[in-house]
Amino acid sequence: MITNQKLFFYCNFLLPKKEWLLALLMLLFSVNQMSAQDKVITGVVTSAQDKLPLPGVNVLIKGTKTISTTGFDGEYSIKASPNDILVFSFIGFQNQELTVGNQSKVNTTLSEDTNKLNEVVVVGYGTQKKSNLTGSISVVDMESAKKTITYDPAKMLQGQVAGVTVQSSGEPGGFVNVKIRGINSFTNNNPLFVIDGMIVDSPNDFAPGDIESMQVLKDASSAAIYGVQGANGVVIITTKKGKNGKLDIKYKSLVGLQNVAKTWDLTDRAGYQKITTAAELNAGLTVAPGNDPTSPSYIKNVNTDWQKEAFQTGIVQNHSLTLNGGAENLGYNMNVDYFKNTSYLNSPQDYERLSTNLNLYGKKGKFKYGSKIGYTQSDKENFNEYNAGQSAIVDLLGAIPTMPVYDPNRLGGYGGTDVLTQRAISMNVIGFNNLITNNGKRNRFIGDIWGELEIVKGLKYKLDVSYDRLDWQNRKFNPPSNLGWYYITTNEKSALDLETGNQTRTFLNNLLTYEVSLGKHKIDALGGWIQEKKDFYKLWNKGVGYTPGEISQLQYADSRDGGEYKSTVTNISYLSRLNYSYDDRYFITGNFRQDKTSLFSEENNTGNFYSFSGAWKISNEKFIHLPEWWNTIKVRGGYGILGNNTIGAYGYSPTINAFAGYDFNNKLAPGTTVISAIDPNVHWEETSTSNVALELGFFNNDLQVTAEYYQKKSTDLLIGVPLPFSTGAFPANVVTNAGAVRNSGLEFTASYNNNRNKFKYNISANLGTLKNKVLQIGLDGNPIYGAASKTEVGRSIGELYAYETAGIFQNAADLAASPTQTNAGVGDLKFRDVNGDGKITDADRTFQGVAIPKYSYGLNFSANYKNFDFSMFWQGSGGNKVFNGLYRNLMAEQYGNSSVDALNYWTPTNTNTNVPRPIIGDPNANARDSNRFIESGDYIKLQTLEIGFLIPVPKDTFIQKAKIFVNGQNLLIISKYKGYDPDFNYNDGLFSRGYDAGSFPNPRTISMGVEVNF
Repeated sequence: MITNQKLFFYCNFLLPKKEWLLALLMLLFSVNQMSAQDKVITGVVTSAQDKLPLPGVNVLIKGTKTISTTGFDGEYSIKASPNDILVFSFIGFQNQELTVGNQSKVNTTLSEDTNKLNEVVVVGYGTQKKSNLTGSISVVDMESAKKTITYDPAKMLQGQVAGVTVQSSGEPGGFVNVKIRGINSFTNNNPLFVIDGMIVDSPNDFAPGDIESMQVLKDASSAAIYGVQGANGVVIITTKKGKNGKLDIKYKSLVGLQNVAKTWDLTDRAGYQKITTAAELNAGLTVAPGNDPTSPSYIKNVNTDWQKEAFQTGIVQNHSLTLNGGAENLGYNMNVDYFKNTSYLNSPQDYERLSTNLNLYGKKGKFKYGSKIGYTQSDKENFNEYNAGQSAIVDLLGAIPTMPVYDPNRLGGYGGTDVLTQRAISMNVIGFNNLITNNGKRNRFIGDIWGELEIVKGLKYKLDVSYDRLDWQNRKFNPPSNLGWYYITTNEKSALDLETGNQTRTFLNNLLTYEVSLGKHKIDALGGWIQEKKDFYKLWNKGVGYTPGEISQLQYADSRDGGEYKSTVTNISYLSRLNYSYDDRYFITGNFRQDKTSLFSEENNTGNFYSFSGAWKISNEKFIHLPEWWNTIKVRGGYGILGNNTIGAYGYSPTINAFAGYDFNNKLAPGTTVISAIDPNVHWEETSTSNVALELGFFNNDLQVTAEYYQKKSTDLLIGVPLPFSTGAFPANVVTNAGAVRNSGLEFTASYNNNRNKFKYNISANLGTLKNKVLQIGLDGNPIYGAASKTEVGRSIGELYAYETAGIFQNAADLAASPTQTNAGVGDLKFRDVNGDGKITDADRTFQGVAIPKYSYGLNFSANYKNFDFSMFWQGSGGNKVFNGLYRNLMAEQYGNSSVDALNYWTPTNTNTNVPRPIIGDPNANARDSNRFIESGDYIKLQTLEIGFLIPVPKDTFIQKAKIFVNGQNLLIISKYKGYDPDFNYNDGLFSRGYDAGSFPNPRTISMGVEVNF
């Protein structure tokens, strides 16, 4: 290469001889300079974390508009001169600047941006930079959340966000209960879920692995844009979108084993027979022949451990294939996900689901467009309940040891009890659930198509049309069988129940947005008009009367019955939002939404909801001089009104019987009568929220801390007010707006990232407190009673309410000296006379503690070094009490099985005990709701532990990345609770939230998996 110095020498040497050579040399000089400026620079950009190529990275020549973008394989090319500086930038990563120099190939790696304030988060009908948020919006750490093995994205929220509580169970495909900042309603407290802009009732039909981000909108200033549907908070889920570049194929597979982490210590045959015999003798009865060693019917060769027989190893598996690629005109992301979970209970109850999702995105000039198509097919074999509301776990624990699991002499082949031999009504749970077919199928299709046109600079119009259809079929067949006394299904009672139905939901969204910057002023506005229609249809049939072995179809039943139901609900909404900021210091947001619905009468069908909020970045003020290690101070606050319209269709219209008659002088006269009383003025519930927060950032914002106080007050709550029976209404209450409740609390979050060294780690923690108070119940303040609970004005919803024990009657003198206690005897429990009237009545029950946890928390730790990564997640809650309904059943000392604690029952020679004498019939009601069954609900769990290894792969192969990992879930629980798990989800989470009546325990799961990128 001819350098500038050589060219200068040649010019001076040759100039005296030939002047014409000067022109030639000057030409060569200019060509040399041009070639230096136009040199093509190529390179590859990879991620410092996993060494994979990064597509879509912007490569900019600093100080110019010359820009290039990396392709699918992370490669780029750009023309640059040696003095140019290349700036590499990519969302979620730290910018990198490199001087070209004499290089023709410039490779680089980008490290993840630990400053989460720079990330863009999804809000209602738009996006915002996290550092500019004025509302209470929590961003879920998806890398941590996805390590929770689950079929339902809602489960992934547990412990990840302050102020969000999640209850779940180990039932395959079971419901996940989510509450955001407490209980706001007496009807529905579930948050609104929004997936890729589509409003859905619950996310359990969607694959968690396809999710890219999750945000939780917790206050009115962030959720008011959803109006009447946002009172319980909003969870926004965004799935992965296509990216420019070649086809990217990712495959992830895991298989895990599940079992029950803890079992009850129950009595065996000898212990059971001892307690039951004592109970019969104390009641003046003879001993059951099966328990009497002197009887020829005495059972000594059956000693069934029902937990051992029922609990097996369940299997969970999840396989996912993702295809991603495209160009600017059309990018695509397709995901196929298969999930199956077989039960840890010896029965066919399992859950299987196949989900597909396709996202398309493109851009042509000023027009952007996209669509989403998803289809899910699921199949769930349900557990069976003989008595409504009584779970299989209750029946399992109460099953007696002298009943065999199998008995070929009984119809169906399973064991049962005998009325004369054992006198016990005991359910064979294994037989009951294997004999009955109880299947639920769901097919769900979602489709969304949208287009956005930039009319003029900053002004955009978006049309979005979505369709959501769910078809289901429930089929339950109870064949003739003999499971012992009381559980005999005769041919006449054998039944087939069929239910089919569908629900469709359509949205038409018209949105207009405008963004403009005027110097230091920035404004973006949103206006929209939304139409919604929801159709519901259900058809049911029942066939009764089948013989053993007969085909279980409706046409073979001896008799049939059925019916159908149909409803349509329509909504129209108008929404608007204005965001204003000045000089990256002051921020103001205002929202307004008007909703109209057919759920209410024309006079009450309109609701107006609004919010306003603001933020101040104090650290950006010129008069603030912070130390170098302190980067951010921000305060924010807001207030707003939200709504809730959880009421059945046509709930404002009375129901009549057009075929009613009346006896006039012994002649039946036809007529019509109202059979349900309604309040024609029923209207929206309203929730007002206010909050204030402080956000701090330290050490280049690697350490971030947020503290927030909130208060929510819900009024005009829908509640059923009792009516006199003389009204003839059924049910005998009227739903009206007559309730109020308040929730308040503090929330703290903190996170620290260290990604600057070879050993990289991240620590995050959150803590939320909650105080719930009922302000109004009905028109006269009458309390609401639940399972061992009472909801009363001035107290928390569903507080535990029970008697207090005061020892055991030791003798007749003790009995005579105590307050009157009906049917009490020596050896029975004493109960405290709270009101001092000298007798034990219902009035002596007292509040025993709140059922809603006063605080909940989560702790995440993750680290990676070279090719290894490690993470663990702890979660817990506390400050609440739990009524152990299972323990109460196991301490009843009747004909069912018992806890080993019951063996320490009172006798004249065993008086130093708190366990009363066993007696059939329990005349003193020793097993009544009392504090002997109330325990602390505090717990902390090691929810997830994962170790992964990145397998080195050759560069020139079709495999870009290969990783293997081992995952453990629900590995350790620290709690004093006697039951399976204090994190239960059996009840509705409202008036009986603290009552454990047999929730399926969350299993311990050990799984292995592999991730491969092609």
